[in-house]
Amino acid sequence: MGRQTVESFSGKSILIVGGTSGVGFAIAEACVDLGARVVVASRSQDKVNTAVERLKRSYENATDRIQGYVCDLARGEVEAELTKLFNDITDKGSNPLDHVVSTAGSHPNAMTLGEATLENLVSASRHLFIGDVLLAKLASKYLRPADNSSFTMTGGAGTQKPPHGWSLWAGIGGAKDSLTRGLAISMKPIRVNLISLGAIQTELFDEAAERWGSKDFGGGCEDCIIPEDVAETYLAIMKNKFVTGTISMVEGGALLN
Repeated sequence: MGRQTVESFSGKSILIVGGTSGVGFAIAEACVDLGARVVVASRSQDKVNTAVERLKRSYENATDRIQGYVCDLARGEVEAELTKLFNDITDKGSNPLDHVVSTAGSHPNAMTLGEATLENLVSASRHLFIGDVLLAKLASKYLRPADNSSFTMTGGAGTQKPPHGWSLWAGIGGAKDSLTRGLAISMKPIRVNLISLGAIQTELFDEAAERWGSKDFGGGCEDCIIPEDVAETYLAIMKNKFVTGTISMVEGGALLN
């Protein structure tokens, strides 16, 4: 990392929701390495404990800069959970955050139009959209109000080119694309961006491949990007004060096929 990048993150406070595995964990590792104070959050206490232990083993001189909390963006009590989380990690707002990143989510099952019900549409919206809306609502109160602060969400490149059977998921995910532009205005001067991902070699990818019996997600596993490479895009967006309201595609050219 260059000196400018290190200086951009050293001493900063960063919350990564979904930061216990995959892309989120890779972002957490990079931020700790660059001198930031990092809080990872996940819906599973076991995953939080494991992630914190891994980070502390890798960065033995930075254990005081690593914390973990449980938070599930799909739960009905998410606002209460988030309020407690933000109050705990910011001393009730007296030490505001510099960046909030959301990579939280579970890999969805295909849902055709004929299979759509009110119940599963609401459930899908909670996982892909509503949780990030409520996270943004709370984050706006605890982020430092400056253009070097950021709120970064994660989406899927399938919203641009949905495969058969995924139109409803693409519609819900596409709402987050529009949300990004709206939040960039309503949360200003805090910057808001979205990273739209293709096939990334993560735990979620492996779960999906096992479920569907294939790793051919538009190009095959050999074309998948690893989380550490994807994390570089998040870091670039977080540190660049002139980037807001954008959708950054990281999909290895899959949309060209």
